[in-house]
Amino acid sequence: MIKIGGNDLLEEFDLADALSKVGQDIEVYACVHNVKQMSGFAFVTLRTGRYLIQSIYSADTCKDSLDEVKEGCYVKVTAEVKAEERAYNGIELILKNIEIMSKPSAEYPLHVSKRRLGCSLEVNLDMRNVALRNPYERAAFKFQEGVVSGFREFMLKNKFTEIHTPKIVAQGAEGGANIFHLDYFQKDAFLNQSPQFYKQAAVAFFDRVFEIAPVYRAERHATSRHLNEYIGLDFEMGYIKDMYDVMNMETAMLRYLMQYLKENYQPEIKILDADIPEITEIPSIKFEDAIQLLKGAKVKNKFDLEPEDEVFLCNYVKENYGTEFIFITNFPSSKPPFYAMNDKEDPRTACKFDLLFRGLEITTGGQRIHDYNEQVEKMKAQGLNPDDFEYYLQCHKYGMPPHGGLGIGLERLVMKLLNQQNIRQASMFPRDLNRLLP
Repeated sequence: MIKIGGNDLLEEFDLADALSKVGQDIEVYACVHNVKQMSGFAFVTLRTGRYLIQSIYSADTCKDSLDEVKEGCYVKVTAEVKAEERAYNGIELILKNIEIMSKPSAEYPLHVSKRRLGCSLEVNLDMRNVALRNPYERAAFKFQEGVVSGFREFMLKNKFTEIHTPKIVAQGAEGGANIFHLDYFQKDAFLNQSPQFYKQAAVAFFDRVFEIAPVYRAERHATSRHLNEYIGLDFEMGYIKDMYDVMNMETAMLRYLMQYLKENYQPEIKILDADIPEITEIPSIKFEDAIQLLKGAKVKNKFDLEPEDEVFLCNYVKENYGTEFIFITNFPSSKPPFYAMNDKEDPRTACKFDLLFRGLEITTGGQRIHDYNEQVEKMKAQGLNPDDFEYYLQCHKYGMPPHGGLGIGLERLVMKLLNQQNIRQASMFPRDLNRLLP
């Protein structure tokens, strides 16, 4: 017999709704986070998808036994809502019914119900399926949701169109050896290093575009700041005057995002003790001038910033300008990427910028070349064959507005907002040089 589904939807626990029903009975689906037996009653902490809820079990008020209820059981409870300022989130549930929906077949190997797991990062990542049941650990990813949601909301409010570009490609946007190779039906293919080619092309028909998607880099780094798969927050915009239009858009987005987090993610901010910065204006300095600031230190790289340089510059701008962000602009034009427009006033430099935050580069962006002949010439200047980029150059050949954009590393931004020590803490299931599981 064919069955047609109804219109009833299961609802996740809503704290505001529960607070409005003090003295009434509600149903809650949750996981048993902890059971603490007392004399004549028990505290049963329930864990929903976002909250911890304190509940009280007593044989006098609950018709079901607590004998089979233990940490890790998934349950449906009926309970009376009671206001209790001392309890989690200001409410307490007086249990009346407990229906066990699922039982674990083994005990947790980690201290899930403790405030912090108290294990090494490697153990945390090896046991990720369990570790993320800890409210502190999982809060980072609810907070990460907020970063993505705030970014998307700002983009849509500012008339950007969300796009979805291929991750299996015939050529890498960044070139070089840091690219994963694939056997694609007996053809050579790669995992995309960036949506760069596609978002530039999309500017020709949408004017403004953004994407939130994975990015792949085959870099042999085993540092606290590198992943081989991460989430990029990318946007590209047309009709710009210069790269400062892009920088201004990012500043406005970050200002909006920080307020969005404060308004919508207070539970996570409290759990994680997140330090959300105030943003007014973000200062900028040219790369050449930044190198001069660094002269007291030993400058190792004349074409880019080293990690210690980024820390120094962020400390400098915090002490002298009271901000934790700084744009570094006008990197040497001989350094990739090939699509970065050379500065007309100083062709030795490119209209390219990085944004540093709390000692770490979180953004790379700039103005792109829109003229076909100019793009071909820069490819040749960097030793590239334009014939290898026939499809990319189509957008230039048939006309492009002046445009620019950027890419933000989601995990790096989250890591710094939460003052985490390792980027793997900001990746739900990280992929790095040594980790492919779980």
